[in-house]
Amino acid sequence: MASLVRRAASRLVGSCSKRRFSVNPFPDQSLAAHGRLRYLTPCVSRNNPFSTSARKKASSTDPLLRVIEAEIGFAEQADDYDRIEETPSGFPFKMEDKPGSKVVTLTRDYQGESVVVEVHMTNLVTGDKGDDEESEEEEGEEEEHEDKPEKPKQSNVPLLVTLSKKMGPSLEFRCTAFPDKIVIKDMWVTFPDDPSKDELAYEGPSFRVLNEKLRKAFHRYIEIRGITPGMINFLHEYMINKDSKEHLLWLKTLKNFVKP
Repeated sequence: MASLVRRAASRLVGSCSKRRFSVNPFPDQSLAAHGRLRYLTPCVSRNNPFSTSARKKASSTDPLLRVIEAEIGFAEQADDYDRIEETPSGFPFKMEDKPGSKVVTLTRDYQGESVVVEVHMTNLVTGDKGDDEESEEEEGEEEEHEDKPEKPKQSNVPLLVTLSKKMGPSLEFRCTAFPDKIVIKDMWVTFPDDPSKDELAYEGPSFRVLNEKLRKAFHRYIEIRGITPGMINFLHEYMINKDSKEHLLWLKTLKNFVKP
């Protein structure tokens, strides 16, 4: 009996010894894992002004904004950026130039007639490769319109000349002004006081099919009213300068829109 008691006590002591040396130093494994990861997780303050959406917006606009700012710098360094063309002596027109507009308006009265000239941006022909590529792109369109005139080989200024009296119809001339001459491309009779009649009015034949004497007479007609080759050099330089100014204004408008 005594031997049975000693064997039972021996088993109990051995079992307790094994359990003592197999105790888990981290009884709660999830808590231990949390303790280790807690020091690896970055802490982001809720008061950080650079939120994720703000960083994404800034990163998406920064490249474009830098390019626009560089273009503004180039434009401001151009020689004709802030150059002012002086109106030549004897210039018969009053000039109206609104910033942001691509047209300059000239007005005058001539013997009871109102003369209005819309001067559009200069078409520059530099002889560069870009001009040749543009000609090739438009070649297909010219084939579709056989009566379309040949593309000018010189820089020119497009003009729209309107001659009107107090009552009755008006005459409109679409012109191309070269350094040494003014060419009438088209002519219309319009009825500004009666829009319904103006829509149905017969505008006349193409100017190019008119009798040569009649074409010369019309050129002389607008020349007497101040549309002369002598004013073209001034308008050519003026519109080039205006194009530079408008380009710079356009770039600054883009910058204001793009910046965050």
